[in-house]
Order: sequence, then structure tokens, then C-alpha cells
Amino acid sequence: MMEFFHHMGKVLVIIGIVIAGLGLLLWMTGGKIPWIGHLPGDISIKGEYGTFYFPAATCLLLSVVLSLILYFFRGR
Repeated sequence: MMEFFHHMGKVLVIIGIVIAGLGLLLWMTGGKIPWIGHLPGDISIKGEYGTFYFPAATCLLLSVVLSLILYFFRGR
């Protein structure tokens, strides 16, 4: 049981470092990463009373990239 908590602690520290790194990257770029949210397949509907925006292609791309990163760091 202690081995589980030891492993889980390492995982949480790594996740924290990754999130902090991403936060730093967005902070340094001012949130102006040019391709995020502007890929073909991102849905943007502008109407008279507002705008609906769903970055479908961006979500898919980020999901694939994160899945590959987690696959390679699985530790097997």
C-alpha cells in the first residue's frame, strides 16, 4: 500500500510540473499561440446576438499529443 502512495506522489509532482510549465508558456506568450483555436475544423458561429465557438480540431490535436506523451511515460 505504501508503494502505491509513493508512486502516486511522483505522478502528482510530475503532473504539477507539467501544468506549471504550460502555465508559464501561456504567460510568456501572452496567450497568443497562433495556431491554438484557429485550426481547420474549429467551429465558430457568429450570430446577431452572440458568438458560439468550439475548438473541435484543437481539442482533438491536444488529446492526441497528450495521449502520446502519457503513453511514452507509462514506465513499462
